[in-house]
Amino acid sequence: MKNEVKIAITAIVCIALLIVGINFLKGINIFQSTNSYYVKLKNSKQLAVSNLVYANGYPVGTIRDIEYNYADNSAVVVLIELDKNMRIPKGTTAALETPLMGGVIMHLILGQNPTDLMSPQDTIRGSETLGAMDQISAMMPAVEAMLPKLDSILANLNRLTGDPALQQTLNNAAEITENLKHTSAALDKLMANEVKQTLVNTEQLTGNLAKIDMDGTVNNLNGTLTDARELVGQLQQTMTDVQRQLNGTEGTLGALMNDRSLYDNLNHTLQSADSLVTDLKAHPKRYVHFSLFGRKDK
Repeated sequence: MKNEVKIAITAIVCIALLIVGINFLKGINIFQSTNSYYVKLKNSKQLAVSNLVYANGYPVGTIRDIEYNYADNSAVVVLIELDKNMRIPKGTTAALETPLMGGVIMHLILGQNPTDLMSPQDTIRGSETLGAMDQISAMMPAVEAMLPKLDSILANLNRLTGDPALQQTLNNAAEITENLKHTSAALDKLMANEVKQTLVNTEQLTGNLAKIDMDGTVNNLNGTLTDARELVGQLQQTMTDVQRQLNGTEGTLGALMNDRSLYDNLNHTLQSADSLVTDLKAHPKRYVHFSLFGRKDK
């Protein structure tokens, strides 16, 4: 009897370990406390049990079960188990994404109000997000429509590159580039010669300026200015003397200009002379006696 009990206990432990191991391989931790929520999707996109659920890029739970709504054939109900510390605000949605490497990932897009929370067992509205493969699939019709145009473009490009005129144009461009290169070199050489000659002329001018006796020139100029000042002083002294002579009575010119009686006598003499000339013109015979036969007394 004891052996049968031991065998039963061993079998139960093995079964428990098997269940724990299977869940562990699926990514389900049966010893962790979780809260369950339902997500209603129109298309599960081959979502699998034990896939991770992410919020803000961090894994917060797993897919526990997936069931098809056979009642109205309108949706797929997914049971997710989230960490018990995870709070789901109202307005949260679940989006599915298909990575480029394959598989399906569920992302929780959390609501804006962190104080208004959903309760466990509530249903989260699902939405679809195009993954990389879906985007490539959506682009395929546009790519297929572009293929004929791409073939036409490639054909025109081949025809253009095979045109001899294009080759001639390229040759002309290469020749022009080479000519510009030579012209640029000639200009550089010319500019170098001009600059060199300018420097030589500048050095010569600087040397000539250095040879000038600046001190002697300045001394000569100072001497000339001194002589000019002395000449101006002499002229001023001469003018002062002339002015003093004119204003004084000691000299002849000063006496002549300052003596009133002399002025009056000269004026009277001039008036007398004027009267004499006038009378001479009127009665010339009174003053001149001229005769071919001699003088007769009257």
